[in-house]
Amino acid sequence: MPEESARDGEFAADGGSSRDDEGVVRRDRFSGGPARSFLSSLAADERIFEADLEVDRAHTVMLAEQGIVEDDVAGQVLTALDAIEVDGHGSLPDGEDVHEAIETAVIERIGAEGGKMHTARSRNDEVAACIRYRLREDVLEAVETTLALRESLVAVAEAHTETIMPGYTHLQPAQPTTVAHWALAYEGAVGRDTARLLEAYDRINESPLGGAAFAGTTFDIDRERTAELLGFDGVVENSMDASSSRDFLLEVTQALSTHATTLSGLAEDVVIFANRGFVDLSDDYSSTSSIMPQKKNPDTLELVRAVAGDAAGGVQGLTTTLKGLPRAYNRDLQRATTYAWETVDAVTEASEVAAGAVATADWNEETLAAEAGEGFSTATGVADLLAANGLPFRTAHEMVAHAAENSAERSSADSHVAKPRDNGADYDALEAAAREVLGEPLESLVDPDAVEEALDPAASVASRDSQGGPAPEAVADQLELARESQSDDRAALEELDAALEAAHETLREEVNGYV
Repeated sequence: MPEESARDGEFAADGGSSRDDEGVVRRDRFSGGPARSFLSSLAADERIFEADLEVDRAHTVMLAEQGIVEDDVAGQVLTALDAIEVDGHGSLPDGEDVHEAIETAVIERIGAEGGKMHTARSRNDEVAACIRYRLREDVLEAVETTLALRESLVAVAEAHTETIMPGYTHLQPAQPTTVAHWALAYEGAVGRDTARLLEAYDRINESPLGGAAFAGTTFDIDRERTAELLGFDGVVENSMDASSSRDFLLEVTQALSTHATTLSGLAEDVVIFANRGFVDLSDDYSSTSSIMPQKKNPDTLELVRAVAGDAAGGVQGLTTTLKGLPRAYNRDLQRATTYAWETVDAVTEASEVAAGAVATADWNEETLAAEAGEGFSTATGVADLLAANGLPFRTAHEMVAHAAENSAERSSADSHVAKPRDNGADYDALEAAAREVLGEPLESLVDPDAVEEALDPAASVASRDSQGGPAPEAVADQLELARESQSDDRAALEELDAALEAAHETLREEVNGYV
């Protein structure tokens, strides 16, 4: 988005004596040349076209209310802006940017008086206001997709509080858990992503309008009034800070990158789970091979995973662009917004796709249950049981580790000491380890039936009822907290949406008083 550079000052109330018929906004000296297309951002500015019109309207209404511009002139300007909105961005005359093009279009419609709309401002504070105005909407849309994903994860958790599945660390079988516990782990992470975006919104939602080029203006403007008309919570106080700072862009892009990282982890998990037969993705979120018709590929989630790289690149690009820029305005800032727009679009879409993929996936409960005890994954529970019966935990850990080393071999061999138990191989490995490490039978340390229960994945999960654990009772508490958090964030989102809509209606009413 270009901002005032060749001519940074505000125009006089009479429309500007420095204008001429050839160069409506900039002088002829700056109206041509081979670099003009390089400088222009008019095409890219379509994204803030409507925002610019709203900023123009609010500024014009304020100028009229302050007696800086005559009411009839304000009415003509506002009428012209309505017509320009109807005609659309594509009908704008050529210009260096959308701000110049809109002003030129107003002047072409009503004459030189149209130049009064730019009184007491610069394109520097104007574009900063437009970026913030549009970015608010984008952030709220991103928040909406995080809530949709969280709702999908809660729905999965509600349906699978007792669906046992293998849990992993380092991608190795670790301890059995449940699908609900897994889903709520991501719900919590996405919840923090939502919080970061809402917090960033608070800092976006401050009006820079009235900062002018950077040093304020001599006109008796009312910055609080334009902030109110545009739905901002207040103003960026310092005029230099208002026109030149872009930390809000960086904060949003960083928050989106963090969310994209969360999405990437979720996507990776589901891709792996699909590979192992734990979950079936809906056809709507899969594809097939161009040559191997039997294949069902989790392509959408692979792309969700890749968006984390795009977002991280956006953070790096934006940080590098902003690094070391002196105050106040520099044309480098024209390139800064691209990183934010591309990141918010990519991450919002990825979040929406992830929500849909999670909501429509089918979990294969039998496969999950069969795999939940793989790799002696209940070993920790056995160690805990031995420690609870008086054996030092470190000693119990050593004994169970010794049993785990031999568990795979014992489970595939015909042992003459095998017991008729569901977890016979693991039990026999523990029995042998007790004799080898401690020199006494397992039964002398703990009740065999208690060992059998500890070895059972479902019983192991049920025993882990500490706060935040996978036991159904603990998950029920987590579900309640997740629902409350989502309800609070949903209410906050609706309140912010309503505030923006109310401001839009108020501005429209004020405009109608002049047109």
